[in-house]
Amino acid sequence: MKNAAFILRFLADAAARGERSALVTLTDVIGRASRAPGTQMAVSETGAFAGSLSGGCVEAAVVGEAKRVIASGIAETLRLGDGSPFIDIKLPCGGGIDLLIAPAPPVAIIDEARRLLSDRMAITLSIGRDGSTSVELQQGIGRSEWRNGVFRVVHHPDLRLVIIGHGEETRALAALAIAYGVGVSVLTPDKTLANTLDASGMEANYLKTLNHSVWLKTDRYTAVVFLFHDHDWEQALLEQALQQDGFFIGAMGSRATQALRIEALHDRGVAQANIDRLVGPIGLVPATRDPETLALSALAQIAMHYDEAYNTDRRPTISITADAAE
Repeated sequence: MKNAAFILRFLADAAARGERSALVTLTDVIGRASRAPGTQMAVSETGAFAGSLSGGCVEAAVVGEAKRVIASGIAETLRLGDGSPFIDIKLPCGGGIDLLIAPAPPVAIIDEARRLLSDRMAITLSIGRDGSTSVELQQGIGRSEWRNGVFRVVHHPDLRLVIIGHGEETRALAALAIAYGVGVSVLTPDKTLANTLDASGMEANYLKTLNHSVWLKTDRYTAVVFLFHDHDWEQALLEQALQQDGFFIGAMGSRATQALRIEALHDRGVAQANIDRLVGPIGLVPATRDPETLALSALAQIAMHYDEAYNTDRRPTISITADAAE
C-alpha cells in the first residue's frame, strides 16, 4: 500500500501528542470497490485522519465510527455499502466494504513497523478481531488477507527514485516525483543544478568524474533513471547500477542510442543478464519532445513497474458468494 509510512507516522505523532487513535483496515470487498483489502486509514480522537478507504464517499462515516470505537476502547468490525445496516451510506460503485477498527494501536508496534519500513524492509501487520496487533518481517511479496482469524496486512517500502543526469529533464522528473510522494536522490555533473536542488531540500550530489559513485546505492524498491545528453557520463554508472538490486533501470534516448549503449556495455564486459535489465527508450509515451512530458511518461512507467512488482492486492475486487463457494 502506498504511503503506509505516512499512516504509521500519523499514529505515532498522535500518540506523542497524547491523543487516542485507531487503525482502520479494509479487510473484505463485496462486489466492487475503489480500494483493495489491506488498505488502511488512521483516525485520531480529534477527527483528524490519514489515508482513505474510498474516493471520498465513506471517509466521514469512517471517522465518526472510529471515534466511537476509540471512546469505547473495544475493536469492532463494520460493513459499509452493500449489506450494511447504515442504509444512508452508499458506495457509488454499488459494492460494500468490511472494516476492522482497532483502537489504541500499541506505540511500540507502530514504532517497530516504522523502523523496518525506514530500513527498507517489507512488513506484515497482523490485526486480530479483538484489536491485538503485531508486526513481523514479510518474506516474499505476500498479500493482505485473513489467516486463522487474524487479518495480515503486507506493506512494502515506498518507491525510491535515483535520477542520474543533467538538464531540464532531470529537474522536471525530480519535481514531478517529489509531488507524487517519491523519495528522490539526484546525481548530476551540473554543479549549479546540484546546489539548486540541495537548497530546495532535495537530496542531490555533484558528480565530479565519470567513474562509479559512492552515492549510487539501490535496493529492490529503487528505480534508477539516466537522463544524459552527453552519454560519456553513462557507462561506468550504468555498469554500477546494473550490478545492484534496483527493480527498474532505464535510460533516455532513441532506439539507436540504446543500441550504442548496449554495445558499450558489452565492451565493458557487463554480463548479458544485467544488460537485459536495462530499459530504453524510457517512458510510456513514445518520442516525447519536452522535459515535462518525458518526466510524466517515465514516472508513469516506473510506477507501473513498481505496482506490478509489489502491489500485493492486484486482484479483482469482486467477492465470491457463499453459494458459489459451496
